[in-house]
Parts: sequence; structure tokens; C-alpha cells
Amino acid sequence: MTTNIFAFAIVLGVLIFFHELGHFLVARLFGVGVERFSLGFGPRLFGKKVGITDYRISAIPLGGYVKMVGEEPNAKIDPKDIPISFTHKHVFKRILIVAAGPLFNILLAVIIFYILLQISGAMILKPTIGKVELDSPAFKGGLQKGDLVLAINESPVDSWDDMAALISESKGSALAIAVEREAEVKQLTVTPQIKTTKNIFGEDVQRFVIGIQSAGDVLEKKLTPLQAVTESFVQTYTIAKLTVLSVVKLIQGSISTKTLGGPIMIAQMAGQQAKEGTANLAFFIALISINLAIINFLPIPVLDGGHLLFFSIEAIIRRPVNLRIREIAQQVGVFILFLLMVYVIYNDIARIFFS
Repeated sequence: MTTNIFAFAIVLGVLIFFHELGHFLVARLFGVGVERFSLGFGPRLFGKKVGITDYRISAIPLGGYVKMVGEEPNAKIDPKDIPISFTHKHVFKRILIVAAGPLFNILLAVIIFYILLQISGAMILKPTIGKVELDSPAFKGGLQKGDLVLAINESPVDSWDDMAALISESKGSALAIAVEREAEVKQLTVTPQIKTTKNIFGEDVQRFVIGIQSAGDVLEKKLTPLQAVTESFVQTYTIAKLTVLSVVKLIQGSISTKTLGGPIMIAQMAGQQAKEGTANLAFFIALISINLAIINFLPIPVLDGGHLLFFSIEAIIRRPVNLRIREIAQQVGVFILFLLMVYVIYNDIARIFFS
């Protein structure tokens, strides 16, 4: 339990710090005054004031915030503070300030992946066959357990993913497969068959397969700094795309809402990853950071995405959205988030006591 709480505090602290740092830095870049940069909510525990900004640690460690001068559109602004007022900045500057929070969460993931890749390299699943299904295309074509796939239709195969992609793209055409078997290279012909399988969302999908399973052999590939940068962006994009698809499928009802987790589940997972080692915990932080960014971009009032929606409308109609409409939308947004929080905590408790 202690490990879970400590790991959860680390994860939350890093995520919130980077998120709010994004808002803060871009706000300062555009000359917006920042009155408060707080990690946590509630009473101030300690901190330091520099200029007009109070950098503080607050009592409730479940979030954080940046309070900018003139942040509320109906706030009374001292005439001398208008040049540093958020509300009085051009709408596109306000859009960039708001978007900077979730974008910095994306940046955090890229940085973490880059560091992990530089330290450990890329872990690649070798295209070594661990099992050949009886009467499958691979069995009929002569593939055997232990074969290392070298090329398909003369296209080099460096990983299991490379091989799977080439088989899937075959559309059922015969494949010329070169394999290494007992230090000899053999040329075999295999014709994939279409099969209904489950994707990661549990949906039925049809894809071309040859009936083999991986041996689970992993190769550690060292990357140059440039390769690590490229791969870190690829990994971030892949996880972000998967997260967006998950949100869409939740809305469509393809994925059960029972899969949603809240702070209790995150704390449990953070504790598990912390026990596995620093690298695992860092990867978990990157994963949650991407999820946090995507969620914050949702057009729900009170989230960054809700503010971006209103500012985008303002940019189109060339005047701010009616204040009363914004206030009602904010209340609706708070209510939606409250219901969501209650539901995910219920899911967390149900997993503990009824699973």
C-alpha cells in the first residue's frame, strides 16, 4: 500500500508539473502575468514568490494549476495590468497557451521514451517461429519450429512485426519466404489464408495469417541519438493513436465502460511498475501522460479542450462566446466530470472486491 501511494504521488506530481509548466512557459512567452504556480490544491504549505508569481506546494496533492492575470473573462482588471492580462491577449495566443498543457504532456512522453531508448535500446521481437499450427498454410509450406524468417518476397524481415505486416499485406497471394534453419538458408512458398481473429479491442476482424506463433526471442538493438528521437516520436504517436481509438470506441459502445479506471487503479498500477523498476515506472508515466493529453483535448468545458473549443469559435465569429453560455457550459462540464469520477472510482472498488 505504501509503495502504491508513493508511486502514485510521483506519477501525479510529474504529470501535473509538466502540464502546468506548458501553460506557464507559453503564457510568459506571450507576456501574460502569472500570479500562482501551484502543485496541489488548497492551503499553501510552502513556496517562494518571485516577481508577481507565487511558486507553491499546496496541501491537497491531487492536481495543480496556474493562475494567470485576467484569466476569468468577467474579472475586474486593474488598467495597469491589461498588458499582461490573459483575456486581453489575441485569441490565437490564448489558444496556444491553453494547448501548451496537453502538448507538454506529449513532450514528456517523447523525452521519457528517448531516455529509455538511449539507455536500453529498442527491444525487438525476433521473427523466430515458436510453433507451427497443424494443417496451417505454414505447416503445408514446410515451415518448422525454430526457423528464423529472413525475408518475404525478397523484402528483408528484421522483426516479428515486419513479418506480420508483410503477411497481412499479401491479400492471400503466395509468399516466397526465406528462412534460416540449422545454419542453412531455405526457400519456401506459403499461401496465407484469411481468418477471423480478435483485435486489441475484442472486435472480430479478418486478416491473412499463415498459422505460426512467436518463439518469444527478443533482440536488444542499440540506437543512435537520431534513431532514438525518431523512435520516441513513433512510440508516442502509436500510443496516442491507440488512445484516441479507445475513446472513440468507448463512445460507440464497442468497448465496455467497465474497462475505465480511476485513481485507485492508477495507484495500483503505479505501485506494480515501481516494484518492477525505475524504467517500468518511467514508461508508465509516459503512457499516462499521453492519455492525460488526449483526455484534456476533449471538447468538454473545464478541460483544456473546452477552452480551445470556445476560443476557436471566437476566432471564427470574431467575438467572445456569450459569457452566460460559457458559465452554463462550465457547470455542465463540472457535472460530467463529477459523474465520470464517481463511475471510475466505483469501477476501481468493484475490481477490488468483486473480481
